Amino acid sequence: MTLKVDTKSAATVSEIIDLDESGLDKVNMDDLPNIDTSLIHPIDIESLIGASDPRHAPKILVLYGSLRTRSFSKLAAEEASCLLRWYGCEVKMFDPSGLPLPDAVDADHPKVQELRELAQWSEGMLWVSPERHGSMTSIMKAQIDWIPLSLGGVRPTQGKTLAIMQVSGGSQSFNTVNQLRILGRWMRMITIPNQSSIPKAFLEFNDDNRMDKSPLYLRLVDVCEELVKFTWLTRGRSAYLTDRYSERVESAEEVSKRVNQKSI
Repeated sequence: MTLKVDTKSAATVSEIIDLDESGLDKVNMDDLPNIDTSLIHPIDIESLIGASDPRHAPKILVLYGSLRTRSFSKLAAEEASCLLRWYGCEVKMFDPSGLPLPDAVDADHPKVQELRELAQWSEGMLWVSPERHGSMTSIMKAQIDWIPLSLGGVRPTQGKTLAIMQVSGGSQSFNTVNQLRILGRWMRMITIPNQSSIPKAFLEFNDDNRMDKSPLYLRLVDVCEELVKFTWLTRGRSAYLTDRYSERVESAEEVSKRVNQKSI
């Protein structure tokens, strides 16, 4: 069954999903002035999930990598968040202000705890970083470094979907998205094939802090659409997709050692 959505109002997206949460942020087409309403399509959920798969709104965490008052990575993250909400997602954005450097404080710091709780809550993530000196910013990297590979026997990021974007003040570059893709693999995430790189970002956002219509904007929409599709497709089976033979062998060996160890 294909989901029927009135493209004049994204509110209908949440109405047709069996939501566990109430009060999802609702986005209508007035909030997306660059979108051609005849060509944007709702997600055909029935083509992506099984009969027993969860149907609540996908939970997406958005991270951006700048503390500037007018941050283009934050503006791109907000633009993407608006689209993700139209596609029916529950979106939360982490504010990196006040997050200490990794290892500078204990992990019980309030900002660290907030970030880790959001990472565990999420089913997919969007990372948006500026490029600085040919690399992602330290602010972006610090957020990722505070998310552990394992936390009390739980892997906060394993099997979750990931979309990556970068903004830069100069010419087109893919240094940062390439680094983010490697980090996503390290964090055992399912990184979608598509990505977005916005060069000369100061020319792409208008005085209303919205992104102008351009091929770069179209790519941003593509990334959001693909992230939502992959999240619906994989979240009900992410544990199986990330189940590894090497880890099963290691776990069996650890159990064997514990059972067979001699008392001293």
